[in-house]
Amino acid sequence: MDTLIKNGTIVVPEGRYQGDIAISGGKIAAIYEPGKAPASGDTEIIDANGLAVFPGVIDMHSHHRQGSKPGFEYKDTIYTSTQQCAAGGVTTSVAMPNVTPPPNTMQLLQDQFAIYETDAIVDWNFNPAPTIIEEVPAMAKADIAAFKFFMVVDTGRDYPHMPGIGVHDHGKILEIMMACAKEGVPLMVHPHDQALMDIIEQEYWARGERDALAYAKAYAAYDGVIWETAIATLLRLQKAAGCHLHILHTQTAGSVELIRQAKANGQKVTCEINPWALFLGCDWSSIQRLGSYALSYWVPEKNVPGLWEGLNDGTIDIVATDHAPHVREEKEIGWTDGWKAHTGTPSAQFYLSMFLTAALEGKIPLERVSEATSAAPARLFGLTTKGRIAEGYDADLVLVDLENEYEIRDEDVLSLSGWSPYAGRKLKGKPVRTVLRGRTVYLDGKVVGEKGYGRQAKAVHGARA
Repeated sequence: MDTLIKNGTIVVPEGRYQGDIAISGGKIAAIYEPGKAPASGDTEIIDANGLAVFPGVIDMHSHHRQGSKPGFEYKDTIYTSTQQCAAGGVTTSVAMPNVTPPPNTMQLLQDQFAIYETDAIVDWNFNPAPTIIEEVPAMAKADIAAFKFFMVVDTGRDYPHMPGIGVHDHGKILEIMMACAKEGVPLMVHPHDQALMDIIEQEYWARGERDALAYAKAYAAYDGVIWETAIATLLRLQKAAGCHLHILHTQTAGSVELIRQAKANGQKVTCEINPWALFLGCDWSSIQRLGSYALSYWVPEKNVPGLWEGLNDGTIDIVATDHAPHVREEKEIGWTDGWKAHTGTPSAQFYLSMFLTAALEGKIPLERVSEATSAAPARLFGLTTKGRIAEGYDADLVLVDLENEYEIRDEDVLSLSGWSPYAGRKLKGKPVRTVLRGRTVYLDGKVVGEKGYGRQAKAVHGARA
């Protein structure tokens, strides 16, 4: 064996146990009872005494900013984004298509892959936009995890939801769903009812309300009607098309109920929750204090119990970051015009700790954190070598000190944006070592992984599964 991680407490969906993990050729070769592994003088020994060992985190929803042409890499690059991943225990990161140009053809997707192959520290995949139907079959064969589109047309800005990735015509959505069903590839959708938002935002503007607080209220107006009507439409179209629909940004209790019922009816529907919905946007005082820096979206507090319930009972299948870095200037404008501020918040570096802190506070079992951040994403999106601490799987592991309490500080942020909306917050449960395919890429506060070590985490779907 190449490496032996011994004396750790292994945390998997089925429970926790003491064990020694043997690694050979980048794979988990065996798991032994403590002290029972065969001795070998050439083996690297990693003593995990006092640490919890989780499967490497799989983040299915991240915005890495760097495309095949210059555009938004001043916010973050693939290199800096995957540095944050390594520091946060994320061993596989899956990117979204709002880069320049947005990949919606096979050639553009290949161009995007080429950057990851040279720059990524951790393993990766990319979800292209299926907005050009004739390009869907070729892209589906590129071992992608999913397709992704947005039901959004931005008002007052042309980013982050630029042309080429947005679809809100129901006929086009059905056509895309049918194409994805034929190829057996999941479809991620950012739900949004643009027709309703066109009316709602005019109410605020007519009163002269345009700041970040008005923006937050508009998107949450009428108990989240823009989210729930969009989700209801998507669920009905999914029933017609039969594709695997994955709903993004679950943020209202009503959305959870709609998805729960669809699952009970046997529909092939999954969904995710993002850290901002449970730790940032759900606190109005944070919106008042931080304005656009705290948006993503406002999640009125009454939704929070239903969101935690949905995450704990599995209605909400996975946790994913929606990691979305922006520079301060793009947030600062929100104090006067929230519609011009770029939406989204960075979180890849710290979100595992957020959920571990919640677990230690009794809000969610550690085992469920392991499942929602790793095992379930791998299972749902065909990452057949990822997500489990078991023989034959990639040796993707994160060693965590559950007793280590630390404070998030802007100066520790590895993003080019240089700030975190969570700055000043104390978390408990810090990754101290991240291992990717048997190699340490983060150790004791320092990223030690190399550019280009990350490789595509190839997905297997449909007939190939």
